[in-house]
Parts: sequence; structure tokens; C-alpha cells
Amino acid sequence: MKKGIHPEYHRCTVTCVSCGNTFETGSTLKEIKVDTCANCHPFYTGKQRFVQSDGRVDRFNRKYGLNNEKK
Repeated sequence: MKKGIHPEYHRCTVTCVSCGNTFETGSTLKEIKVDTCANCHPFYTGKQRFVQSDGRVDRFNRKYGLNNEKK
């Protein structure tokens, strides 16, 4: 490695803004704040919600007057 061109690498604290969970990792930053972590993310906790009930298929069906019933 060339001297003087690489940033300093040190231990950093990652803090989740949503749940307050903290853990350590290595980074060039001293502190990182994230919106969601594995501790509170719906995919990892199993409490997943489907918020997008008004998806593309639903909009298409309403636009062209198609029924959602299968024949």
C-alpha cells in the first residue's frame, strides 16, 4: 500500500435510529446512524406488512374495469 493516500480505518459504532440498537464494525467513519437494522427490520423479525395494497396490478384492473375473480 502506498503511504499517505489511504483513509484511516478504525472501529466504529453503528446506531439504529428506529430501535436504538448499537453494534461495532470497522469503517473510515467514527459513527454511523442507520434507519433500520436487522434487529427491527420487518423481513428479519417476521412481522412483515404489505403496505403497497394499491399496486400496479390493482391500478391496471381498476383502470380497465377488470374483475379480480378467477374464472
